[in-house]
Amino acid sequence: MDADELLRRIRVTRDWVHGQEQQAPDEMTAAAYEAVRRALDKLIDPSSG
Repeated sequence: MDADELLRRIRVTRDWVHGQEQQAPDEMTAAAYEAVRRALDKLIDPSSG
């Protein structure tokens, strides 16, 4: 797998996590998904945030 494919997979995962965050049954679960999403965002764009 090359770097472009890895980045694509990370973005797909980030988008899935965002969807799960929006559908979370409670705030604690949503916060956990948000933390994962933010970590993935940092992998995608280290200069963000």
